[in-house]
Amino acid sequence: MSVAPTRFPDGSVTDPAECIICGLEGAPEEAVVFRDDDWACEVLPGFEVPGWYFLRLRRHALGWGELTRADLTGFGPTAQRLMLALEETFDAPARYLMTFGEAYPHFHAVVTVRGDDVPPESRSGAILALRASRVDRAAALAHVPDVRAALARIRALEPTD
Repeated sequence: MSVAPTRFPDGSVTDPAECIICGLEGAPEEAVVFRDDDWACEVLPGFEVPGWYFLRLRRHALGWGELTRADLTGFGPTAQRLMLALEETFDAPARYLMTFGEAYPHFHAVVTVRGDDVPPESRSGAILALRASRVDRAAALAHVPDVRAALARIRALEPTD
């Protein structure tokens, strides 16, 4: 079932040719955590904070309403594996998976880890306000191989059907 989007806020980018989420298809290998046929996870330029990633559907679907049953079936296990890999990789008390879909309604989730150094008023969704002060491209990219390795270990433990 696909429900056509009826309204997005002014300024929303719905054209795939202008979509920064679609643009992640061209991300350099060093920024790619994983890609399969349907889902991908990368470090997004401008959001290069250690432990912050964009988990996205590889095809341009505008929000939850345009996800297919197969997309939805794949999202749960994919998100779970990624969250487990972050738990294994980072010494952080919390991991967040957030979907918004306003500025760039292409279905994606912003995934972050939250360390003890984050003050209470900057936790949960407010963590995104810390982005500009915490961007460190080299440090963000340095964690990608560790997250990849954790994902490989998690996948290896899954039963095969």
